[in-house]
Amino acid sequence: MKIVIAPQGFKGNLTALQVARAIEEGIKRVVPDTQTTIKPMADGGEGTVQALVDATGGKMIATEVTGPLGKPVTAQWGILSDKVTAVIEMAAASGLPLVPPEKRDPLVTTTHGTGELVVAALDNGCRKLITGIGGSATNDGGAGMAQALGARLLDAKGKELPSGGTALAQLERIDISQMDSRLTDFKVTLASDVNNPLCGPNGASAIYGPQKGATETQVRQLDAALSHYADIIQRDLGIDLRDAPGAGAAGGLGLGLMVFLKARPIPGIDVVIKATDLMADLEGADLVFTAEGRIDCQSAMGKVPTGVALKAKEFGLPVIALAGEVTDDCRIIYEQGIDAVVSIAPGPITLNQSMAEAEKLIGNAAECAMRVFVCRVKE
Repeated sequence: MKIVIAPQGFKGNLTALQVARAIEEGIKRVVPDTQTTIKPMADGGEGTVQALVDATGGKMIATEVTGPLGKPVTAQWGILSDKVTAVIEMAAASGLPLVPPEKRDPLVTTTHGTGELVVAALDNGCRKLITGIGGSATNDGGAGMAQALGARLLDAKGKELPSGGTALAQLERIDISQMDSRLTDFKVTLASDVNNPLCGPNGASAIYGPQKGATETQVRQLDAALSHYADIIQRDLGIDLRDAPGAGAAGGLGLGLMVFLKARPIPGIDVVIKATDLMADLEGADLVFTAEGRIDCQSAMGKVPTGVALKAKEFGLPVIALAGEVTDDCRIIYEQGIDAVVSIAPGPITLNQSMAEAEKLIGNAAECAMRVFVCRVKE
């Protein structure tokens, strides 16, 4: 019997690889000689770098970059086993968790550190880049990233703009003549499921600005600044992507990546499935296990369990999903290729206890699900 194990990590607790190994241990209690293939998964958000590195046998690298408030931070990123594909999460350099709640201010936070991670990838000889952009602390349209790569964003006096979203209101001219020449042959994939435009009621500032610390007045200021930024990009670079789906992702970093790095936006789970060559492992398999910390109605919207399940169904495979929490509204995922959802909770249990015993609970749940599957096969 061949089983593919393709889970997401349990956020704040276990990596996707740790979850996969716990599932594998539970499976082999039932059928010790089962052939298992482990494929750590992610959807472009937190854990994408680690999942891709683990799945491909790549390596992690730590680089000191400029944090969202201008102070140095150490960001983890990865190079896949092909040695030419880098994978970064902008949150590692410019993310909300790097800013204490009382200091969150999208008027001044910057994506400069994300640009420095791109430079680090180039310095390490990478020619391809996968970028996850969830969890940003910024609203600067990727301006800081562009400046780190050599773009000049100038005010009316010819001076470089300072950091932050509202500084874009003073933008007079963009000069990309000094951008890193290595970007010419650099292929960038933007892993994101966010489809917001840059501006307006569904734009970066209105939808995501408040969680980054913006007041209603500041949201209006940031939105106007991004609109002006888009105007100057269109005039100076001949590119109009303000209404492109995903332009408003990560405070407009989506726009910045598409404009300055010619990034191609692709749903995060699809990026990971392709990078890990999951389809090759699904061919000839008998069963698929996937997992997520919480399975609810949103799991049907481009998340790992349904993303894996839809691919598995191309081969007619049964799919079992494990979860730390299963909500009553999750039934929609049965329409997305998942055949059974199993909670790892053995009964009433606190979150702290569940997290502390997660590997054991995952293994036990996998064993239970596997015993049911074996009974079905025997029939």
